[in-house]
Amino acid sequence: MRAHELTLGRTFGVTFDHGEDFYTALEDFCRTHNLRQGYIPSFIAGFSEADLVGACDRLEDPAAPVWSKVHLRNVEVFGGGTLAYDPVANGLRPHIHVTVGLKEQAATGYTSHLLGATVQFLTEMLVIEVVAPSMTRTPQPNLYDVPLLQFGTDGSAQP
Repeated sequence: MRAHELTLGRTFGVTFDHGEDFYTALEDFCRTHNLRQGYIPSFIAGFSEADLVGACDRLEDPAAPVWSKVHLRNVEVFGGGTLAYDPVANGLRPHIHVTVGLKEQAATGYTSHLLGATVQFLTEMLVIEVVAPSMTRTPQPNLYDVPLLQFGTDGSAQP
């Protein structure tokens, strides 16, 4: 386990518009407000299309991460996540998970990591900036290169 006390900064209420790409809008918001790290305690949204991590086939290594996707349309969404800096890519690395309901199928639900989405009508979220410590997300070679959240005091990742 890793834990670190967080010093919080600004709090934002953010809305995305109909037709926007979710991750592009999130990156634009972060760039506009010079926000490099934080968390999204929750958000609600409608997505006309969404790609979530998922597989229907037998997994060769059940312990390995799944990067194939499930494509869904016309969904209601509840989600949350973290925003961290990726020093290797020199950019924002969001980690967002969602629970979605298919509106046309009695709100049948899916829950997984969000790979991409297009906003339908709205996305309403709170974003809480973390001022300290630095939060980075770097691939871990001993864990299938999964990029794990790390806390550091000087910009470097601390295990």
